[in-house]
Amino acid sequence: MTKILASLLLAAVVGAAEPIPLWPKGAPGEKGDIGVEKEMAGRATDSKRVTRLCNVSVPMITVFSPEQSRNTSTAVLVCPGGGYNILAYDLEGTEVCEWLNSIGVTGILLKYRVPTRAGDGKHLLPLADAQRAMRLVRQHAKEWNINPNRIGVLGFSAGGHLTANLSNNYNERTYDPIDDADKLSARPDFALPIYPAYLVQKESADKLAPEMNVTAETPPTFLVQTEDDAVHVENSLGYYLALKKAKVPAEMHIYPSGGHGYGLRPTGKVVTTWPKRAEDWMRSLRLLEK
Repeated sequence: MTKILASLLLAAVVGAAEPIPLWPKGAPGEKGDIGVEKEMAGRATDSKRVTRLCNVSVPMITVFSPEQSRNTSTAVLVCPGGGYNILAYDLEGTEVCEWLNSIGVTGILLKYRVPTRAGDGKHLLPLADAQRAMRLVRQHAKEWNINPNRIGVLGFSAGGHLTANLSNNYNERTYDPIDDADKLSARPDFALPIYPAYLVQKESADKLAPEMNVTAETPPTFLVQTEDDAVHVENSLGYYLALKKAKVPAEMHIYPSGGHGYGLRPTGKVVTTWPKRAEDWMRSLRLLEK
């Protein structure tokens, strides 16, 4: 049922392959007691429909490949947001992968476990899904025409937290190895947390969340947020300051207005030009060269 739903959602998307389960024998720590995966309707800041997935217990990745003539061999793992309760699967997922394809980048859409399970306050189950996904992408890099040293991660809101969590805790042991993929690195080569949540404590830019162990090994990072974001701009500000202190290359764009949850959809606010800024940043890192 889960796989059928995911396939239907992606059927009309050009370049999307069949979803691939992350865990061949079931996700570690998954009790399967959260109900059947389902889709809920909702609205985004542009008042257009958003596909929201809930009760995800079978994590998957879906590969969106660009036209071969445009393929740069760079890939990005995409983490939709949704407060660790649901996944904004099109607004912050499929639409993002389509944009990545347009600039020659392979999009890898991650469907991680939601909602948060009891006792998983640090969101270690989604982190395990992200680690496993990154390792699988590296394992299949040659098959998917990807350079294993040019794989980044991009996420929105809670997915932005997951992006930063993976960037700093790629070596955290969240599950027992199950195959050769788990011998590979889960470290992203670059990261883009977009209007990230939960990176700081109580909206204080000088106090990072405990799991944000920023070091010199944290990957180069691109940040976007607005001053009127209800999730609080201090998340980006505090994280940027930590990156700067650790001498991690970082670029941050703060806009006066635009709110939260816009994805890539234009709203008339300047913040929704951020994909062009992100493209320029990736180009500056030579990630868009063939």
